[in-house]
Amino acid sequence: MTRQRTTSGSPYEERFGFCRAVREDNRIIVAGTGPIDPDGQTTPGGAAAQAARCFELIIAAIEDLGGRAEDVVRTRMFLTDFEDQDAVGEVHARYFGKAKPAATMAGVAWLCGADWKVEIEAEALLQE
Repeated sequence: MTRQRTTSGSPYEERFGFCRAVREDNRIIVAGTGPIDPDGQTTPGGAAAQAARCFELIIAAIEDLGGRAEDVVRTRMFLTDFEDQDAVGEVHARYFGKAKPAATMAGVAWLCGADWKVEIEAEALLQE
């Protein structure tokens, strides 16, 4: 299989020279995904709303490359506020509770968008 790529339309993709996700054989790697709405603006609301948007973008990228949410085996969640961990964790469980991927949640000083509260990465392994 040749390497496949997909984009999400994020203004950062062209500007910084990356794509949303790459598939090689049965592995899909999704780049750090921020809460960006279709108009290019940050998803309004708290960390839970922003995390939901990130997961929607991640799942859309995985599906575009032939996978499903159930194929996710790894997530990494970066938060700017320790107080948001429960809210983001609950959203993670809503989207990936069946898959139960290995997951990391870490605090960071800042993210690309000054108003982003969360950024998320994911990896999927497709069952052959």
